[in-house]
Amino acid sequence: MADVPMLVISDSTSSERRITPSWTITLLRGKLEHITGVPPSSQRLSIKTPAGTTPIEAADEDATTLDGFPLAPYAELHVTDTRPAGARINYNDTSTVEKYVLPEEEYEKKTDSVLAWKKAQKLGRFDPDAPSLEEAKLAGFEREIQQRGIAVGKRCRVGADDARRGVVQYVGDVKEIPGGSGAWVGVHLDEPVGKNDGSINGHRYWGQESSLKHGVFVRPERVEVGDYPVLDDLEDMEEI
Repeated sequence: MADVPMLVISDSTSSERRITPSWTITLLRGKLEHITGVPPSSQRLSIKTPAGTTPIEAADEDATTLDGFPLAPYAELHVTDTRPAGARINYNDTSTVEKYVLPEEEYEKKTDSVLAWKKAQKLGRFDPDAPSLEEAKLAGFEREIQQRGIAVGKRCRVGADDARRGVVQYVGDVKEIPGGSGAWVGVHLDEPVGKNDGSINGHRYWGQESSLKHGVFVRPERVEVGDYPVLDDLEDMEEI
């Protein structure tokens, strides 16, 4: 008979294996020990098919072959460990396994590591232009502030959206924004269409705690300072 592909399942493993019907139960148990780590004497075997579950056991397992059991393609062959939980080896737990950790100074000397490749390609902190690029970005924010005349107390609108008018309340760094080095502009919008109440992660930049979100922090290039008075809803109604 041809080999039968089956799914061998235990507490620590699950894999497809080819089972030969002419094997004895004893031979099968020996092979399953290498797959599951469960000793033959502690294995309880069963085949699970749509028709039900059939135990694999016999009075004389050295002579009983598997062709008398319902081997079916891709049926589940379950291996249950009958040992007490404390006597079982958890092959998935690596916390007690001794590991070799390469010292940092030794790793830096290696010529075939990712670190060595980054050095050769001048990437990340090994890029000689990286500091100057960061400095140029920060200088660009400051230049935008000067050119746009952004200052605390100035009326403005945000993102060229005429409905998002407000007053500049803060200009400077906002350390609470991840990766947001450089100048930010904090604007108190006339309407509660912002992102916060003038505070971020517990640090207040202006105003008092409020459930209304009038505050927003944006980069200088999104702020237009000028004659942007508070919109009068009554005037809009008169134009209808």
